[in-house]
Amino acid sequence: MSESKQFCTFFVNGLFFGVEVLKVQEVIRFQDMTRVPLTSPTIQGLINLRGQIVTAIDLRHRLELPPRANGELPMNVVVRSDDGAVSLLVDEIGDVVEINDDVFESAPETLHGVARDLILGVYKLKDRLLLILDTERTINVSAALTI
Repeated sequence: MSESKQFCTFFVNGLFFGVEVLKVQEVIRFQDMTRVPLTSPTIQGLINLRGQIVTAIDLRHRLELPPRANGELPMNVVVRSDDGAVSLLVDEIGDVVEINDDVFESAPETLHGVARDLILGVYKLKDRLLLILDTERTINVSAALTI
């Protein structure tokens, strides 16, 4: 019998992503942010999450995708890391899905650029591919600035 994992899913620019449920602290609607001067454009700002200051990373910018249309507010997928909570700004929240490991494949060769480094692999589902995001690499914005 094959192992299975649960993933919190979301959409960014029409792409279907997932992160392991165990790494997700919570999913929340758009929160007002405080901009941080002189930071990378990937860091959208800071949010106050019940007294905890959380860095918000724009996943579109991090993945080098086109910016969100004016007026479209992102959602927050708050993930836990060794350094504390970080919010990933996404377009739309999906569901929690449980998937057997036997349908996991390495990242496709067609992926290029930053996405190639941030996507661990894919799960082939009935009607689409679920791209599994490496949360530690994704939130490590300082590594992205050295490129």
